[in-house]
Amino acid sequence: MKKLFNYLLMFVLAAIICFVYVSCGQQEISPNTLTKKEIKEGWQLLFDGTTTNGWRGYNQKSFPEHGWTVENGILRCLVSGRGEAGSGGDIITEKKFKNFEFKLEWKIAKAGNSGIMYLVTELPGQPAWHGAPEMQILDGKNFPAELKPNQLSGSLYDLVAADPQNVKPFGEWNQIKILVNNGNVEHWQNGEMVASYQLWTSEWEDMVKNSKFKDYPEFLNLASEGHICIQDHGSDVWFKNIKIREF
Repeated sequence: MKKLFNYLLMFVLAAIICFVYVSCGQQEISPNTLTKKEIKEGWQLLFDGTTTNGWRGYNQKSFPEHGWTVENGILRCLVSGRGEAGSGGDIITEKKFKNFEFKLEWKIAKAGNSGIMYLVTELPGQPAWHGAPEMQILDGKNFPAELKPNQLSGSLYDLVAADPQNVKPFGEWNQIKILVNNGNVEHWQNGEMVASYQLWTSEWEDMVKNSKFKDYPEFLNLASEGHICIQDHGSDVWFKNIKIREF
Protein backbone atom coordinates (compact mmCIF):
# COMPACT_ATOMS: atom_id res chain seq x y z
CA MET A 1 0.00 0.00 0.00
CA LYS A 2 2.85 2.32 0.88
CA LYS A 3 4.56 1.58 -2.44
CA LEU A 4 1.35 2.36 -4.32
CA PHE A 5 1.02 5.65 -2.45
CA ASN A 6 4.62 6.57 -3.33
CA TYR A 7 4.04 5.76 -7.00
CA LEU A 8 0.90 7.89 -7.04
CA LEU A 9 2.73 10.74 -5.33
CA MET A 10 5.55 10.58 -7.87
CA PHE A 11 3.01 10.57 -10.72
CA VAL A 12 1.22 13.63 -9.33
CA LEU A 13 4.48 15.51 -8.85
CA ALA A 14 5.59 14.66 -12.39
CA ALA A 15 2.25 15.87 -13.75
CA ILE A 16 2.58 19.15 -11.83
CA ILE A 17 6.14 19.71 -13.10
CA CYS A 18 5.04 18.99 -16.66
CA PHE A 19 2.11 21.40 -16.37
CA VAL A 20 4.33 24.18 -14.99
CA TYR A 21 6.92 23.61 -17.74
CA VAL A 22 4.33 23.75 -20.50
CA SER A 23 2.62 26.80 -18.98
CA CYS A 24 5.92 28.66 -18.67
CA GLY A 25 6.87 27.71 -22.19
CA GLN A 26 3.63 29.18 -23.47
CA GLN A 27 4.46 32.43 -21.70
CA GLU A 28 7.93 32.75 -23.21
CA ILE A 29 8.36 35.81 -25.39
CA SER A 30 9.08 35.04 -29.03
CA PRO A 31 12.25 36.61 -30.44
CA ASN A 32 11.90 39.89 -32.33
CA THR A 33 8.57 40.79 -30.78
CA LEU A 34 7.38 43.36 -28.26
CA THR A 35 5.54 42.64 -25.04
CA LYS A 36 2.42 44.60 -24.11
CA LYS A 37 4.52 46.44 -21.53
CA GLU A 38 7.13 47.40 -24.14
CA ILE A 39 4.46 48.61 -26.54
CA LYS A 40 2.96 50.75 -23.77
CA GLU A 41 6.42 52.17 -23.00
CA GLY A 42 6.92 53.18 -26.63
CA TRP A 43 9.38 50.58 -27.83
CA GLN A 44 9.74 49.94 -31.57
CA LEU A 45 11.23 46.90 -33.29
CA LEU A 46 14.16 47.67 -35.58
CA PHE A 47 14.30 44.10 -36.89
CA ASP A 48 11.22 41.98 -37.56
CA GLY A 49 13.07 38.65 -37.78
CA THR A 50 12.31 38.04 -41.46
CA THR A 51 13.30 41.13 -43.47
CA THR A 52 15.85 43.94 -43.45
CA ASN A 53 13.15 46.61 -43.63
CA GLY A 54 14.29 49.84 -42.01
CA TRP A 55 17.98 49.25 -42.75
CA ARG A 56 20.33 50.10 -45.60
CA GLY A 57 24.03 50.13 -46.26
CA TYR A 58 26.14 52.97 -44.90
CA ASN A 59 26.58 55.49 -47.74
CA GLN A 60 24.31 53.28 -49.84
CA LYS A 61 20.74 53.69 -51.03
CA SER A 62 19.70 50.10 -50.33
CA PHE A 63 20.60 47.11 -48.18
CA PRO A 64 23.81 45.31 -49.21
CA GLU A 65 23.32 42.44 -51.64
CA HIS A 66 26.18 40.48 -50.08
CA GLY A 67 27.69 40.02 -46.63
CA TRP A 68 24.46 40.05 -44.62
CA THR A 69 21.60 37.59 -44.35
CA VAL A 70 18.48 36.89 -42.33
CA GLU A 71 18.16 33.28 -41.16
CA ASN A 72 15.94 31.67 -38.54
CA GLY A 73 14.91 35.02 -37.08
CA ILE A 74 18.49 36.27 -36.82
CA LEU A 75 20.31 39.05 -38.65
CA ARG A 76 23.75 37.70 -39.51
CA CYS A 77 26.91 39.42 -40.69
CA LEU A 78 28.79 36.83 -42.73
CA VAL A 79 32.48 36.15 -42.27
CA SER A 80 34.67 37.51 -45.05
CA GLY A 81 38.14 37.50 -43.52
CA ARG A 82 38.63 41.01 -44.89
CA GLY A 83 38.69 42.81 -41.55
CA GLU A 84 37.31 46.32 -41.55
CA ALA A 85 36.76 46.14 -45.32
CA GLY A 86 34.10 43.53 -44.64
CA SER A 87 32.04 42.17 -47.49
CA GLY A 88 28.68 43.89 -47.45
CA GLY A 89 29.86 46.86 -45.41
CA ASP A 90 28.30 48.51 -42.36
CA ILE A 91 24.52 48.85 -42.18
CA ILE A 92 22.53 51.73 -40.70
CA THR A 93 18.96 52.44 -39.70
CA GLU A 94 17.06 54.43 -42.29
CA LYS A 95 15.80 56.64 -39.50
CA LYS A 96 17.88 58.97 -37.34
CA PHE A 97 17.60 59.06 -33.54
CA LYS A 98 18.46 61.72 -30.97
CA ASN A 99 17.61 60.66 -27.40
CA PHE A 100 16.88 56.96 -27.00
CA GLU A 101 17.31 53.61 -25.31
CA PHE A 102 18.55 50.94 -27.70
CA LYS A 103 18.76 47.18 -27.09
CA LEU A 104 19.88 44.08 -28.93
CA GLU A 105 21.37 40.64 -28.38
CA TRP A 106 24.52 39.47 -30.15
CA LYS A 107 26.85 36.52 -30.36
CA ILE A 108 30.10 36.28 -32.25
CA ALA A 109 32.42 33.70 -33.76
CA LYS A 110 35.79 32.87 -32.20
CA ALA A 111 38.18 35.86 -32.30
CA GLY A 112 35.46 37.93 -33.98
CA ASN A 113 35.18 41.72 -34.00
CA SER A 114 32.26 44.09 -34.59
CA GLY A 115 30.56 47.09 -33.03
CA ILE A 116 27.45 49.22 -32.65
CA MET A 117 27.79 52.89 -33.58
CA TYR A 118 25.27 55.61 -32.84
CA LEU A 119 24.65 59.27 -33.70
CA VAL A 120 26.11 58.30 -37.06
CA THR A 121 26.49 60.89 -39.79
CA GLU A 122 27.24 59.51 -43.25
CA LEU A 123 30.62 60.80 -44.42
CA PRO A 124 31.26 60.39 -48.16
CA GLY A 125 34.36 58.30 -48.76
CA GLN A 126 34.98 57.71 -45.04
CA PRO A 127 34.01 54.85 -42.71
CA ALA A 128 31.27 55.35 -40.14
CA TRP A 129 33.65 55.19 -37.18
CA HIS A 130 35.37 58.42 -38.30
CA GLY A 131 32.33 60.32 -37.07
CA ALA A 132 30.49 58.23 -34.49
CA PRO A 133 31.08 56.62 -31.08
CA GLU A 134 31.16 52.83 -30.99
CA MET A 135 30.21 50.22 -28.42
CA GLN A 136 32.71 47.45 -29.00
CA ILE A 137 31.65 43.88 -29.78
CA LEU A 138 34.51 41.42 -29.51
CA ASP A 139 35.80 38.01 -28.52
CA GLY A 140 38.76 39.51 -26.69
CA LYS A 141 40.01 36.25 -25.18
CA ASN A 142 40.84 34.79 -28.58
CA PHE A 143 41.59 37.97 -30.51
CA PRO A 144 44.98 37.63 -32.25
CA ALA A 145 46.27 41.10 -31.30
CA GLU A 146 47.14 42.69 -27.97
CA LEU A 147 44.27 44.84 -26.74
CA LYS A 148 43.92 47.78 -24.39
CA PRO A 149 41.12 47.72 -21.77
CA ASN A 150 39.17 50.35 -23.75
CA GLN A 151 39.15 48.07 -26.79
CA LEU A 152 37.32 45.22 -25.06
CA SER A 153 33.65 44.37 -25.44
CA GLY A 154 31.21 46.93 -24.08
CA SER A 155 33.74 49.77 -24.13
CA LEU A 156 33.36 53.10 -25.85
CA TYR A 157 35.91 51.97 -28.37
CA ASP A 158 39.42 53.27 -27.70
CA LEU A 159 38.14 55.86 -25.22
CA VAL A 160 36.31 54.46 -22.16
CA ALA A 161 36.99 50.94 -20.89
CA ALA A 162 34.09 48.69 -19.96
CA ASP A 163 34.12 47.87 -16.26
CA PRO A 164 33.26 45.22 -15.25
CA GLN A 165 34.33 43.20 -18.25
CA ASN A 166 31.41 40.75 -18.19
CA VAL A 167 31.18 39.61 -21.80
CA LYS A 168 30.22 35.99 -22.42
CA PRO A 169 32.41 33.59 -24.42
CA PHE A 170 32.16 33.43 -28.20
CA GLY A 171 29.10 31.55 -29.41
CA GLU A 172 26.96 32.70 -26.47
CA TRP A 173 24.33 35.45 -26.55
CA ASN A 174 25.10 38.81 -24.94
CA GLN A 175 22.53 41.48 -24.12
CA ILE A 176 23.46 45.12 -24.57
CA LYS A 177 21.77 48.45 -24.02
CA ILE A 178 22.85 51.93 -25.10
CA LEU A 179 21.24 55.02 -23.57
CA VAL A 180 21.71 58.46 -25.09
CA ASN A 181 19.93 61.35 -23.37
CA ASN A 182 20.98 64.95 -24.03
CA GLY A 183 24.64 64.00 -24.21
CA ASN A 184 24.62 61.58 -21.28
CA VAL A 185 25.58 58.14 -22.58
CA GLU A 186 25.54 54.74 -20.88
CA HIS A 187 26.69 51.35 -22.15
CA TRP A 188 25.09 48.29 -20.51
CA GLN A 189 26.26 44.73 -21.04
CA ASN A 190 24.55 41.63 -19.68
CA GLY A 191 22.55 43.59 -17.12
CA GLU A 192 25.34 45.84 -15.80
CA MET A 193 26.32 49.38 -16.69
CA VAL A 194 29.90 49.03 -17.93
CA ALA A 195 30.69 52.53 -19.28
CA SER A 196 29.32 56.05 -19.08
CA TYR A 197 30.41 59.46 -20.36
CA GLN A 198 29.06 62.83 -21.44
CA LEU A 199 29.26 64.26 -24.93
CA TRP A 200 30.06 67.84 -25.92
CA THR A 201 31.96 68.70 -22.74
CA SER A 202 35.54 69.81 -22.12
CA GLU A 203 36.26 66.30 -20.80
CA TRP A 204 34.94 64.80 -24.04
CA GLU A 205 37.07 67.20 -26.08
CA ASP A 206 40.23 66.38 -24.12
CA MET A 207 39.55 62.65 -24.37
CA VAL A 208 39.11 62.77 -28.14
CA LYS A 209 42.14 65.01 -28.71
CA ASN A 210 44.30 62.42 -26.92
CA SER A 211 43.00 59.50 -28.98
CA LYS A 212 43.16 58.06 -32.49
CA PHE A 213 40.09 60.17 -33.31
CA LYS A 214 41.88 63.51 -32.97
CA ASP A 215 42.28 63.80 -36.74
CA TYR A 216 38.55 63.43 -37.42
CA PRO A 217 36.69 66.72 -36.79
CA GLU A 218 33.31 65.02 -37.24
CA PHE A 219 34.07 62.79 -34.26
CA LEU A 220 34.93 65.71 -32.00
CA ASN A 221 31.85 67.66 -33.06
CA LEU A 222 29.31 64.85 -33.09
CA ALA A 223 25.85 65.51 -34.43
CA SER A 224 23.08 65.48 -31.83
CA GLU A 225 21.03 63.16 -34.05
CA GLY A 226 22.10 60.28 -36.26
CA HIS A 227 21.71 56.74 -37.50
CA ILE A 228 22.45 53.57 -35.55
CA CYS A 229 25.04 51.44 -37.31
CA ILE A 230 26.02 47.76 -37.07
CA GLN A 231 29.57 47.18 -38.19
CA ASP A 232 30.80 44.65 -40.72
CA HIS A 233 34.35 43.92 -39.58
CA GLY A 234 34.73 40.71 -41.54
CA SER A 235 33.59 38.39 -38.73
CA ASP A 236 30.61 36.11 -38.29
CA VAL A 237 28.22 37.92 -35.93
CA TRP A 238 24.56 37.24 -35.13
CA PHE A 239 21.97 39.77 -33.93
CA LYS A 240 18.37 39.56 -32.69
CA ASN A 241 15.80 41.41 -30.57
CA ILE A 242 16.87 44.79 -31.95
CA LYS A 243 14.61 47.48 -30.51
CA ILE A 244 14.54 51.12 -29.52
CA ARG A 245 12.43 53.67 -27.68
CA GLU A 246 12.84 57.40 -28.07
CA PHE A 247 12.67 59.93 -25.27
